[in-house]
Amino acid sequence: MRNFPLVSVTVCQPSSGAQTNCATIDNVLLDTGSFGLRLYASAIPASTLAALPVQTDPASGKNVAACGAFGSGYTWGSLRAADVKLAREVAPAVPIQVIGDAAIASPAPASCVWNTALTSPAVLGANGILGVGVARYDCGAACTRPTPRTGYYYADTAPATPISLPLASQVTNPVALFPVDNNGVIVDTPAIAAAGAPKATGTVIFGIGTQTNNQLAGAGATVLATDRWGNFKGSVGNGSTVPTFIDSGSNTLSFEDWSIIQDSGFYVPATPLKRAVALSDTNGVNGTADIIIGNADAMFASLNFAFSTLATFLAQTVDLGMPFFYGRRIYYGIEGTPSGAGATGPYVAYLSR
Repeated sequence: MRNFPLVSVTVCQPSSGAQTNCATIDNVLLDTGSFGLRLYASAIPASTLAALPVQTDPASGKNVAACGAFGSGYTWGSLRAADVKLAREVAPAVPIQVIGDAAIASPAPASCVWNTALTSPAVLGANGILGVGVARYDCGAACTRPTPRTGYYYADTAPATPISLPLASQVTNPVALFPVDNNGVIVDTPAIAAAGAPKATGTVIFGIGTQTNNQLAGAGATVLATDRWGNFKGSVGNGSTVPTFIDSGSNTLSFEDWSIIQDSGFYVPATPLKRAVALSDTNGVNGTADIIIGNADAMFASLNFAFSTLATFLAQTVDLGMPFFYGRRIYYGIEGTPSGAGATGPYVAYLSR
C-alpha cells in the first residue's frame, strides 16, 4: 500500500497495567482523521481476545455491536475493553472495536453500511486502525441522548438495533486515557525525494507541551482551531474555500482542480505543478502551505511506496493526506485539553521540518 503509515499496538486484559494476556499487533494504520482503536479479531491471538470482555447493552442484555465509518468503507464488530499500550504509554480499560468478532451474530444494518465492507485485513491492507485525531470519542455527546443515533452503536439483536451509550463506554481515543502525555499527538515525518521513496519512517510523539520533545510554544507552528472532527477551512490555488482536514489515513492530496489532467481520478500533469494552500479557522488565524502535484501514472510505474506529490480529485473538500506529512511536524490537540502554548483542543498545527 502506498503512503500507508503503520504502527504496532499492544492490547492486554483490561485493568492489568498492560501486564496480563497481552499481544502486540503489528501493521495497524495510523489514522489522524478518526478516533479510537479498531482491530480485526483475526489479528488478535485467541487467548488475548478471550481476556477482553465484551460490552453488553443493559436494556436488552445483548452484546454491543460497533460500527465505524471511513471514507473508504465501514467496519462492523464488537465493543470490548482492553489496556492499550503504545510505546511506553498505557491507557487502561479502553473501549475498542474488534472487527469481525464472532461475539456479534447480527450483520451490519443498512444504517452502518457505507461504500466498501472492510471485513478483513486483506481488504483494509492493515490489521486495524489506530485513530488518534482531535476527538476523545468516535461519536461523543450525540450518542448519549435518549433517541439513539444510527451509525455507531447497536444491540446485537435480529436485526441490530441502534442504542445510546455513555461517553465512558464509547470507542475512545486511547491517547486521551494516558495518565500523562494525554492532550494530543505529534506526527513527525522526514522529507522524501520528489520522485518518491521505497519507504519512509517517521515518529509519533505523545503529548503536546508535556515533555522537552513535544513543545508547541515557541516552535513557530501555525495553529488552527478545528471542529470536533478535525475540520477547518482551506482552498487550493484559486479554488473555493471548503472544509479541510489533515489526515494520515488518506494516502493522497485530494482537492478539486479541473485544470489538471486526470486519469481515473488521479492527477497526472505532464510536469509537476505547485499549488498554494490557504488555510483558516474560526478564530481568524490564517496560514499557507505549498504542495506539489506529480504524475500519478509515473509514480505507480515506479517501485516506490512513499510519495509526497500523489494527488487525486475530490469535490468540495480539501483532504491533506499522507503526502502533506512528509517534511512536516503535524500536531493534533485533543478536544478540551490545553497544550501550554495558549492553544486548547481541538486544533491542528503544522510546521515545516
